[in-house]
Amino acid sequence: MRYVVAGLILRGNEVLICQRRPDQAMALKWEFPGGKMEPGESPEQALVRELEEELGIKAAIGTLVAHVRHAYRNGSSVDLQFFAVHRFEGEITNHIFNDLRWCNLRDLPAYDFLTADRGLVRDLAAGKLL
Repeated sequence: MRYVVAGLILRGNEVLICQRRPDQAMALKWEFPGGKMEPGESPEQALVRELEEELGIKAAIGTLVAHVRHAYRNGSSVDLQFFAVHRFEGEITNHIFNDLRWCNLRDLPAYDFLTADRGLVRDLAAGKLL
């Protein structure tokens, strides 16, 4: 089981989404920024570190929005925690992704998200979580 944290970086009715690079596993799929927790880190500490590494920002981590466990067909499993991020310092800079964009919450289902994120995407688009 991989323990992963992700940030729902919000700007009004929009959220920042990120596209994986062509050379990565699950190439060109869309996701929310974040990554694996390191030993000894809290989920919030891991997310602060990941957002700084991936986007160059210092994020104020908000409330836990969703907790999802997903088993992929290849046998790997992830435990995902999604946190709201309403405030951050710095300019968002793309350090690792193929593409970044601000997306209206209701338009999220139009993007090809990672399988583990799809239930959350549907709920966000339906206005059920935020």
